[in-house]
Amino acid sequence: MNLGVIGYGHRIKHVIKSIQKEDPACIVKAVADIRKDSMQAEKDEGISLYETPEAMLASEQLDGILIGTRCSLHTEMALKVLPTGVPLFLEKPVATTMEDACRLKAGYEAGKSKVVVSFPLRVTSMVQLVKEIIDSGKIGTVEHVQAFNNVPYGGVYFHNWYRDERETGGLFLQKATHDFDYINYVLGYKPTEVCAMTSKQVFKGTKPAGMKCADCEDNRTCPDSLVYGPQKNASWEYCSFAEDTGNEDSGSALIRYDTGMHASYTQNFFVRRSAGGRGAKFIGYKGTVEFDFMTSEVKVILHHAPRVETHRFESSQDHFGGDGVLARNFISVMKDGAESISPLEGGLASALLCLKARESAQTGTFQAVKW
Repeated sequence: MNLGVIGYGHRIKHVIKSIQKEDPACIVKAVADIRKDSMQAEKDEGISLYETPEAMLASEQLDGILIGTRCSLHTEMALKVLPTGVPLFLEKPVATTMEDACRLKAGYEAGKSKVVVSFPLRVTSMVQLVKEIIDSGKIGTVEHVQAFNNVPYGGVYFHNWYRDERETGGLFLQKATHDFDYINYVLGYKPTEVCAMTSKQVFKGTKPAGMKCADCEDNRTCPDSLVYGPQKNASWEYCSFAEDTGNEDSGSALIRYDTGMHASYTQNFFVRRSAGGRGAKFIGYKGTVEFDFMTSEVKVILHHAPRVETHRFESSQDHFGGDGVLARNFISVMKDGAESISPLEGGLASALLCLKARESAQTGTFQAVKW
């Protein structure tokens, strides 16, 4: 099967490796990327390179297309693919502005392509088990959710291009979009209202705009040093304490659902080491189901019996196994016309919730979650 790629970035290369691990017959046939003139390695591999998606779509017969551009272009590129009917793998967030979200919704409803959104958390074994337990009625109906994401590698959002909020849309759209998606998926309820708050207390400062860590006189003592510190990463370079460092470094949201229950969610980007964690508690009258991706455990605590059930999973670096599941699904969509297990409806619902949370945090108001 011939794959076309729009925006041949690091993340989409990882997705392609997952697809080829599942089926080596999937090959990258063509790439549309503004860097095409410098992509010698791809030329040597026999990949056809194009400067625009339009040129690639007009010249190639493709079985699937993957979009891995920077976030602000996800919607624009998807709108070029949706009318073709070619299956699409779309990175998250599916949109970074309300205008783009509305355009994408209309384009999808009028288009022909089936879409797999890069939401690996919803298809992990842990989340699937949590949903199975809840759907069984074992803990009763879920009447409260407490979810969290403490990101131990949060420096990525301040040391490189992710620091530009014009590209990311803020960190609800970068991280919470995953969590909102799996919460919505597990509950099967519809969010109706959100209020949110963000803070920027740590990753701010007076270092000059554009300061690179390698040029800073404090790079031997700074805990966030990319030259000598534990955050050292070859693809990161900028000082996270410069005056042009964007993005909040913590945020929280309260979400009301159509049943009347609510969920709380909080995320943090300056924890490190074992302080990291990501998971949730789904609470009913009869019991609680809780899990943490970092510990690879799901616990069922019965409220009216002296019993706790613990399920342990083998850990995986592949988004806890979710990337492989999405890869198999995308192959099936291309080969057999299968349905997406991470459809664009979910991507749009999560983006809408993130956008409304961002607006709530900016204005200090409750926001109705509606188009």
